Amino acid sequence: MINNNRLTNLITYRKPNVSDGSMIWKMVRDSGKLDINSAYFYLTMCTWFSESCRVAMDTSKGRLAGFVIGFRQPQCPNTLFIWQIAVDQRYRGNRIASKLLDEVSEHSDIQFMEATITPSNVPSQHLFKSWAIVRQANILTSEGFSKDYFPGRDHEREELFRIGPIKDAIPKIKEEQL
Repeated sequence: MINNNRLTNLITYRKPNVSDGSMIWKMVRDSGKLDINSAYFYLTMCTWFSESCRVAMDTSKGRLAGFVIGFRQPQCPNTLFIWQIAVDQRYRGNRIASKLLDEVSEHSDIQFMEATITPSNVPSQHLFKSWAIVRQANILTSEGFSKDYFPGRDHEREELFRIGPIKDAIPKIKEEQL
């Protein structure tokens, strides 16, 4: 794991482009934990939905350190839904995931962030809860998708996490304190 103060200077955050799609697909595949979508999905998200996605790049190695994929909900454009977020295991513990959420929610008209998370995905639950706490934003959890909706019934239920309003929340707690 890379963990030092110099790392923050080596990581850049930007909107993805089509050439990032295959790197994101590989990171998801190699994680062994995330639901893998088709390579085409990641290419389209990096092309046509890049405004609501970000990548974290290690500029010293030219390597993808992490990503977040999201989209604005058509019925509720002030809500950003986070589809997937991941950080390469070598970079974990450096608050890259929190910074990715900061970057992707920077638009002034985004008031809420949502994500569905399985009960067993404790790291993601912690990420979204701590991100909300730092911003002094409300976080509500409700039923997202019951396991009955998934084919084969091998998938856990997904709980809906809703954070917001996020623009009215002024961070007073430093993330290092969490």
